[in-house]
Amino acid sequence: MASHRLPHCSTSLFRLSYLIVGTLTIFAMSTILASLASASTTQVIYSFTGGKDGEYLDTDLVVDSAGNIYGTTVQGGDFGGGTVFQLSPSGTGWTHTVLYSFTGGTDGGEPYKGVTLDAQGNLYGTAVTGGGGSCEGGCGVVFKLTKSGGTWTQTVIHYFTGGSDGSGPGSGVTFDQHGHLYGMTPTAGAYGLGSVYQLQPQTGGSWKLHVVHAFTGGDDGSSGSAGRLILDGAGNLYGVATVGGAYGHGVAFEIVRSQTGWTLVPLYAFKDQPDGASPYGGVIFDKAGNLYGTTYYAGVNDVGTVYKLTNANGSWSETVLYSFKGGTDGSSPISTLVRDAAGNLYGTTSDGGTNCACGVIFKVRRNSNGSWTETVPYRFPGAPASGFAYNGMAPGPGGKFYGATTHGGPANDGTVYEFIP
Repeated sequence: MASHRLPHCSTSLFRLSYLIVGTLTIFAMSTILASLASASTTQVIYSFTGGKDGEYLDTDLVVDSAGNIYGTTVQGGDFGGGTVFQLSPSGTGWTHTVLYSFTGGTDGGEPYKGVTLDAQGNLYGTAVTGGGGSCEGGCGVVFKLTKSGGTWTQTVIHYFTGGSDGSGPGSGVTFDQHGHLYGMTPTAGAYGLGSVYQLQPQTGGSWKLHVVHAFTGGDDGSSGSAGRLILDGAGNLYGVATVGGAYGHGVAFEIVRSQTGWTLVPLYAFKDQPDGASPYGGVIFDKAGNLYGTTYYAGVNDVGTVYKLTNANGSWSETVLYSFKGGTDGSSPISTLVRDAAGNLYGTTSDGGTNCACGVIFKVRRNSNGSWTETVPYRFPGAPASGFAYNGMAPGPGGKFYGATTHGGPANDGTVYEFIP
């Protein structure tokens, strides 16, 4: 098994295998072959070499309207401090381009969890180290990459100090309709337990940071998760803290905006077995306003869950949709989920699967009787194919999903893969 490096406030891994089938009559075989045309497929579209192209992809991906894919590598690049990369589709495959190599100095280093696109095609993200502040190696930064012609320029829009603003920002950032950015830190802040922050653009190109919430370690939780915050139509924020809460095992929360400021409201405190514990991935909405996510621990078998939070007249309740067993079904999910057009949920696990325990891609489908069923479209086999996904998948054109793995590929330094449900 490959050695695994755990992210700033998370954990874990990734892997693949494929299904199908036996021998029957010629008529039956033709039926099976017809069904295979619509069966899910997974393929590696780029394998990282561990050199200037980068290595260790603990990154969410984002896909633009032209089908280009953007992400980050934690290590590698020209200076070993990580990269921002682009994969562009072509008639013969995919072209990889390093948009920026971090030095690990004032520009930041070790960019986790990918980048966010604005309406003009600029990229925004966070780096866990570098910058300045009171932290050894730097307290991290929020950065912007601006494209002018064919050239990308990096600027730092906030240097974390390790004080009330937080430190070690290892989650992606989220835009609201006013162009404000939101993110979380796992450490520092007023109580030393992380923060939720807002960055407002100012005249002249500067940005002003405002602390939306400082985690106390009580009912509000502790340590902002690696999953991104999301917003509802009213501009309220939703996310999870990995620990803390009423039972000490993490909490899902809403941060309500008002004319006088922001107020964090706990929606659900995780209770440990047979409930979930340690939600590292973020949450997503469905069309009815319900929330869905994963936990790394607990469930019936203490290897993680997929859960749903339902809002009924302002009161939230939780349902465990699936408890992982730790075998071929996967275990220990860190990923944020993604939904397809039919409302099915897809995600990845950091462990489990088959021989190398390199993780799986899973699907959770709602049945007509209201129950939910988990299936495994793919089990990651590890190098030289993909292995160990610490992140979920991003939707792309034509109903395809794209994801990244920290290991796998011929050099075992990470891959980007395409999954067609």
